[in-house]
Amino acid sequence: MPQTETVTLHELESFDAGLQSQTMHHDDEETIESSVSLRPESNKTRTGVLLGSSLLQLPMWGFAMSYGVFQEYYNDNLSLKGGRELTGIIGTTSNGVIYLSMPILFALFTRRWAHRRQTAALFGALLVSTSFLISSFSTDIWHLLATQGVMAALGSALIYSPVTLSLGEWYSTNNRALALGFTLSCKNIVGSTCPFLFRGLLDRYGFRGSLRVWAAICVGTSVVSILLIPTPPMTLSARTNHRDRRMPWAFLRHRTFYVYSFATILQSAGYGIPQTFLPEYAREVTLLSQTWSTLLLTLFNVPGIISSTFFGFLSNGGRGKLSASTITAISAGCSALSAFLFWGLTSRGSLVLLLVFSMTFGFFSGGYSSTWGGIINELECEAAQRNEAIDSGMLYGLLNGARGIGYVSGGLAGVPLLRAGSAASVGRFGYESGYGPLIVFTGLSSVCGGWGLLWKWTRLSQNA
Repeated sequence: MPQTETVTLHELESFDAGLQSQTMHHDDEETIESSVSLRPESNKTRTGVLLGSSLLQLPMWGFAMSYGVFQEYYNDNLSLKGGRELTGIIGTTSNGVIYLSMPILFALFTRRWAHRRQTAALFGALLVSTSFLISSFSTDIWHLLATQGVMAALGSALIYSPVTLSLGEWYSTNNRALALGFTLSCKNIVGSTCPFLFRGLLDRYGFRGSLRVWAAICVGTSVVSILLIPTPPMTLSARTNHRDRRMPWAFLRHRTFYVYSFATILQSAGYGIPQTFLPEYAREVTLLSQTWSTLLLTLFNVPGIISSTFFGFLSNGGRGKLSASTITAISAGCSALSAFLFWGLTSRGSLVLLLVFSMTFGFFSGGYSSTWGGIINELECEAAQRNEAIDSGMLYGLLNGARGIGYVSGGLAGVPLLRAGSAASVGRFGYESGYGPLIVFTGLSSVCGGWGLLWKWTRLSQNA
């Protein structure tokens, strides 16, 4: 989830529950699914599903969450043809393609292609490993963009979508929270350890050798893991015995959906910038060693383990629950303050300030997607008030699609911003360096991610 951003336990529970029950209106369908769910499940199979899903976090997110290490290496050592600034959009493109694919893939594999989940995931694993292998023979920088930023990302999305659906369904009646929480923790562990793995590979084998080793790791871990995750019999039975229900699209007529989608796009545009450029910034501006620049990327990912749970808890039901717009504003506002105060004021040797930025921005910005559970709940309440059907799984997929648009947009904006900053570099602080425009862009896009609160205040004042 450059890493990609963490999804919360609450968010996944909400989305999975919606896939299975939110729009079910036929009595016979409910009877069949209930009878299937009562069948005794094999503990051995469910354990295999959990282990397989956890191990798959490595090939799915390892490269995307650690791209900053490659960006630093490309900037210092790469001698391929083409403009070197293109390397700055590979990581954001990778994350963008993964998220942009989710609305379509989640919709397809929920029921229509449920019987093809394993096949699709295996094809995705083959595409990921082949992409990195081909990338190792690149002679031009656009080859890296095509293979690492697009092909490998499509393969990761093909793994992620069917596997995530099957995991939630296998644990739909028992210990779902524990299963989803465990896999989310593994994702953040991957984001915390892979920067050092890639740094070691690059130092020992160089760029081409490292990509070939990573391709082998991807195919080896993926195939074994996917074979441990069969599609649940309940899902196959429901598909065999019933026609697919029409997808409800009434929510597209309501402004709330577009407010939160636009906020997600803006927040995501800035979120990918530090993941891509932070190690490079640490080397060039604060003059830190490679070890410290790699550690910064690790510290950027580690807080996601805690922030996912924290913001999911804030979005959860109960007395005194905060609104979705308030929680998004907390995440967005604190992220912006971190960028403006800590990243912008770093100077040569400012290790402590840069460490504080990595951890605080990683925590508050990394927890933004945790607010989606509250957003989905709010949209479901609006649908209930209007007596409209709504599919939580589709909402989840569309919010991921909005995140993908933000990643790609931020990556495309980062290239001219970095070029403009390099031409106007005047001092030693972050704002005065060549990364100044990127820092300002990161802060502004982050704070705009919380504009839903301003919109709600405006609407309430108009109704008063």
